[in-house]
Amino acid sequence: MATVAPRLLIASALAAFVATPLAAQDGPRYGDELYRPQLRQPGKDVMWLPTPDAMVTRMLAAARTSSSDLVYDLGAGEGRIPIAAAKEFGARAVGVEYDPALAALARRNAQRAGVADRVEIVEGDIFRQDLSAATVVTLYLLPELNQQLRPALLRLKPGTRIVSHRWDMGEWEADESHRAADSEAFLWIVPAAVAGRWTLRDESGFVDADVELQQQFQRIGGTMTLRGRTQPLLGAWVQGDIIGFTFVHHDGGTRSVRARVEENTLSGSVRFAGTLTPLTGRRR
Repeated sequence: MATVAPRLLIASALAAFVATPLAAQDGPRYGDELYRPQLRQPGKDVMWLPTPDAMVTRMLAAARTSSSDLVYDLGAGEGRIPIAAAKEFGARAVGVEYDPALAALARRNAQRAGVADRVEIVEGDIFRQDLSAATVVTLYLLPELNQQLRPALLRLKPGTRIVSHRWDMGEWEADESHRAADSEAFLWIVPAAVAGRWTLRDESGFVDADVELQQQFQRIGGTMTLRGRTQPLLGAWVQGDIIGFTFVHHDGGTRSVRARVEENTLSGSVRFAGTLTPLTGRRR
C-alpha cells in the first residue's frame, strides 16, 4: 500500500491497518542503498504497507492476468505488483505512486527485475490518472478511497477486472473473493451499462420485442413485451459486455438470449431447442 493524493481517512480502517501484524507482511525487502522504506511509514493519507507476495500472485491470478493485459496498480509503492504482473504473467504494467522516493525505488526495482521494458512507474495522483487503457486494475487503499474511485472504475471498458486487497466497494458487490494465508482480496468485472429500453429482433422475425432493463452495478432485471404481452425476464445477468436472460414465447416455449453489448447496440443469438438464431438489438 502506498501514498495517494489527500483524502479523508476512516478511523476504523486505519485502526485495522495498525492492527495488522508485521509477521503477516513480507517486510521492506525491496529497499536499496538509496532508499529503504519502513513498514507503516506515514504518507499523505495512508501508511505504506505492502501487499504480501502470496497475495500479489493471488490477485493477479484472480484477474486472469495474461500477456495481453495492461495492469494499472493504484498506489504502487515499491512496485511489487507491477513487477509481478510483468515477470510472472507477462503483462505490461503501470504503477501510479504519489511519493517520489517510492516511485523512484519502484523504477529501480523494475530495472533490477529485468522488466523495465514492460513496467512504467508514474509519479502522480491516482484520482487524476487516465485509466481508460487498463484491462486490469489493482488496489490496496482504504474503503473510502475505493468508494471515491468507484465511479471512475465503473466507467472503464466493460470486462475490465478490478482487484482490491482487503477492502470492498460498498454497495458494489464483488463478483468473487479470494484468500491467500490471512489476507483476502475482492474481484469485480466492470459491467456494461445496459439500463434502458431496447428493441430486439431475431433473423427469423419470430422475436420482435421491447425489453426494459433496470440495473444496479452487475445486477440487472426487467421485462419483455412481446406481441402485446409483458412478462418478467428470467435469470437476467450481465458480465462485462455480455448480457443474458430467458423468456417464455407466446407458443409456450422457453428461449434464452445471449448477446454482446456495444454502447447502444447488441448482437448475439436466441436459443431454442438447441438451435441458435442470430439476434440484434438497439437501445432507444
